[in-house]
Amino acid sequence: MPEATPTALGATAPAHGHPPAAGRTRPGVVLATVCLCQLMVTLDASIVNIALPAMGRALGLADSALPWVVNAYALAFGGLLLLGGRIADLVGHRRALLSGLVLFGLASVLGGFAQTSAQLVAARAGQGVAAALLAPISLTLIMVTFTEGPARARALGIWSTVTAGGSALGVLLGGVLTDLLDWRWVFFVNLPIVLVAALLAGRSLPAVRPPRTGRPDVVGAVLGTAAMVALVYGLMETDRHPWGSARTLGTLGAALLLGAAFLAWEARFATAPIVRLGILRVRTVWVSGLIVTLLGAGMLVGFYFCSLYLQNVLHYGPLAAGAAFLPFCAGTMAGSMVAARLTAHLGGRAVLTTGLLLAGLGMLWFDGLAVDSGYLTAFVGPSLVTSVGVGLCMVANTSMGTSGVDPREAGLASGLLNAGRQCGGSIGLAVLSTLAVATTRHAAEGGDTAPAALAAGYDRAFVVTAVLLGLAALVAVVFVPAPRRAPAAGGSAAVEPAARR
Repeated sequence: MPEATPTALGATAPAHGHPPAAGRTRPGVVLATVCLCQLMVTLDASIVNIALPAMGRALGLADSALPWVVNAYALAFGGLLLLGGRIADLVGHRRALLSGLVLFGLASVLGGFAQTSAQLVAARAGQGVAAALLAPISLTLIMVTFTEGPARARALGIWSTVTAGGSALGVLLGGVLTDLLDWRWVFFVNLPIVLVAALLAGRSLPAVRPPRTGRPDVVGAVLGTAAMVALVYGLMETDRHPWGSARTLGTLGAALLLGAAFLAWEARFATAPIVRLGILRVRTVWVSGLIVTLLGAGMLVGFYFCSLYLQNVLHYGPLAAGAAFLPFCAGTMAGSMVAARLTAHLGGRAVLTTGLLLAGLGMLWFDGLAVDSGYLTAFVGPSLVTSVGVGLCMVANTSMGTSGVDPREAGLASGLLNAGRQCGGSIGLAVLSTLAVATTRHAAEGGDTAPAALAAGYDRAFVVTAVLLGLAALVAVVFVPAPRRAPAAGGSAAVEPAARR
């Protein structure tokens, strides 16, 4: 068996391009395992959205505290993603994956039995830490298990479909569980998923002990996570403390200093940095990272405010609100399934730009939602347009972000993509929650009824989300290279040029 070569962030790329532990790894079971893990990770990013009002009533949560039930997960996930992938280098993929599953299960039990808001937020943070172990390993395992082009493309397509559809399915499942059972089941539902995924991982992943690669970059992880927490906390508190107040300026200033310290540490002092900054010179990496950050903000904010609109303005119950997202689930799956084929014929830039524009137009269409809006006339249309766009650009952007990098740094590229999506969602939710609250307060002071004031706040958030997605489309047009045509003998498919460094 060829000797394994350690890679960045959990990717253990085999020498001479062969899968690790060839003959012992079962590719189909590996794909099922990582997709199940990714489904749980993305599901839990949105499954609590529909349950938030019920959680608030049961535990006495203030409206300003509700975003932290979402953000506790996203912050821990995004802040520790890079370290999570690096840990796999030290303990191996199998051990790291099983550890992440056990931690996810324990955090889900804590959330299901939570009696206070502190316990609930702590459970969500625990789930986020576990997700930071699972997500980078899942994509890295695909990159090192499926080494041939067509097989890897199919596996990436399936993985991206699961990623894109998981968030939409989370909203639907959250509504069903909250209405038919109890909001606590949005946590308990993870337990059978953990059990099945652990059994599959035990069968499909060899217990290979990786070579020593140094200690984890704990200082870098602490600095990076602290910078993100300070930034999002400062932004969220602007609904109570003005932008020019000493508290807001101090918190945001601390975030900038911590971010600068993180970059300095990674560049000059870390012996085994969690981010090798030189990889950001690869065009596909930094462009896809920027796009997925903007897309993450759009997706998380869209799900969050749509679920609140359905329940707080149209007064849907949890089951009806979850079922209302069925068109979104269908559109996301449809867009994901056709994205790989369209990319092969049209090129990544065309598919990515089209998907982002569709998602942005759908969010702009949501701006028309009002107290008297009908579901069929005002919600289904924008849901379908947005979801098809999200499915298209998720697959195209993931494929672009994992291409053009050294195989030894596949884990680093996947970690950056996941971190960008989660951090973008956290920042977007923090900023737009503040904006929506301020708009709602202004509308109420102007004489609007409570539902109308809420709708005005949500509409403002949808407009800004559309602008973010439009900006992402502009980035794709300007910075994603145009495809070049393959030779006639090889067919007519468009081929992306090599990444520029």
